[in-house]
Amino acid sequence: MYVAASTHCFADKPFAEACSQIVDLEFDKLELWLSETRGDLRPADVAAEPERFAGRYREATRLTPIAICLAESPSPDVLAGLSKWAKLLRVTQITIPASPLGTPFNTEIDQLREAVGITSGDGVRLSVKTETGHLTEDPHTAVELCRAVKGLGLTLDPSYYVAGPHRGQSYDLVFPHVYHVHLRDSTAEQVQVPTGLGEIDYSRLINQLHREGYNLALSVDLLPGHTDPELRPLEMRKLRMLLDTLL
Repeated sequence: MYVAASTHCFADKPFAEACSQIVDLEFDKLELWLSETRGDLRPADVAAEPERFAGRYREATRLTPIAICLAESPSPDVLAGLSKWAKLLRVTQITIPASPLGTPFNTEIDQLREAVGITSGDGVRLSVKTETGHLTEDPHTAVELCRAVKGLGLTLDPSYYVAGPHRGQSYDLVFPHVYHVHLRDSTAEQVQVPTGLGEIDYSRLINQLHREGYNLALSVDLLPGHTDPELRPLEMRKLRMLLDTLL
């Protein structure tokens, strides 16, 4: 396993500036976070010109890209373009949000099967994020999605199981399906707190991932709205150093 940083931590900054700050914090691997409403990398724009945006990435930073995360569910055409962009960057992991709570299970299955079919053609794995307000907020439903859609995995964000409506329940059943991991410290009351003051048991989490043969990224993914901009670099550095000591 290795530690990476998500550009989501700097969603309020231009892409090149976010990359520069991540380099200053001594990360060498990067997760690319894209949103249609925030930042200057819009999924629809990137999907329309994947070759141009691959060149733009190489001009902006020498950080190794390891994953792409989308803030909103993409249309099939946008996902196809982003999958080609991922292939150009030699990225093999894309995360999308699951549908909101209330979405019929069979409707979600059909959508995810189509999405997995699109990315798998480019050798890119697709996962849905475990997140409050979405079908994956219940770990059992998250696992059922993976069982119903061949090739689908989970991007585990334990904060939403520690602080969400299913807090206090075990989520060990999701570990065999984990393709990617997002991390920050959390308590039952707050989805993000300063590193070291929360309830995330990083050592146990890493051991559980080891048991399942997971050897990919642990992505530092601070929530911009829950982070004092002045303290953000310190919090990212603290979490990186903590994870490095456990690996």
